Amino acid sequence: MRSTEYKSVSLPRLNNLKPNIESTALKLMEEAGELAQLIGKYRGLNGEKCTMEETVVINRIAEELLDVAQVAVSMMYVLEENYNISIDEKLKQHIEKLTKKGYIK
Repeated sequence: MRSTEYKSVSLPRLNNLKPNIESTALKLMEEAGELAQLIGKYRGLNGEKCTMEETVVINRIAEELLDVAQVAVSMMYVLEENYNISIDEKLKQHIEKLTKKGYIK
């Protein structure tokens, strides 16, 4: 049986902003939209032919993905600091849910 692999990303708390749930959710949707738009352009889903080299596109996808992750981490801080949510506890529950659904062993 293979063990489950984990990808750990450590991102900073943005200490020059005063985010709340609404502003962070909107920013998360914006960043996810930028990621989707880039992938769509790369795959030609907008009807245009992609003129960027694959390596350039893939690097930009990675950059946009990290933007999404940064905003998600920012929302975690908002939940912890303003609503007394334990992200560590929620992470355990999330992994249990994935296991029950059969996504991980």
